[in-house]
Amino acid sequence: MAHKKIFLDYKRCIGCKACEVACEMTHGEARIKVFEFPDLFTVPFNCRHCEKAPCMNVCPTGALFRDEDGAVAFDPLKCIGCLMCAVACPFGIPKLDEENKIMDKCDLCADRRAEGLLPACVSACPTEALKFGEINEVLWNREGKIVANLKSSAEKGEGEKAYIVL
Repeated sequence: MAHKKIFLDYKRCIGCKACEVACEMTHGEARIKVFEFPDLFTVPFNCRHCEKAPCMNVCPTGALFRDEDGAVAFDPLKCIGCLMCAVACPFGIPKLDEENKIMDKCDLCADRRAEGLLPACVSACPTEALKFGEINEVLWNREGKIVANLKSSAEKGEGEKAYIVL
């Protein structure tokens, strides 16, 4: 079963860091980071909520678990701060909360999702570079917009002729 995740259209990202600010305002610390590659592109990066999450597999206390929506979530009461999840994560996402001596990571804004809202970073993105949903849903919506734009251009007689095969 496909789980909902955050997907990125890097061509739309303008590096404004609104996603970082929204995350920090929601959680007290940004759990998403925008990496800038001058003259190339910018990439917002957060937990990928892997299907076979190595962080979850190595956690000795079960503090990391998959929630009902498929996000890799975190129970701070079970965490012992052993750093195993940080070592196992190929993306280096889990971070140590120095004050509390436990790990912290993106949970796709579990509280917001419970209220039917999008993750804060997705809601804040002014260019819709970040999308939240199941992969097929996100791709279908993207393809639908492309087809709608092609139809609109064809009806107006603008641009190149496009043929849509059904």
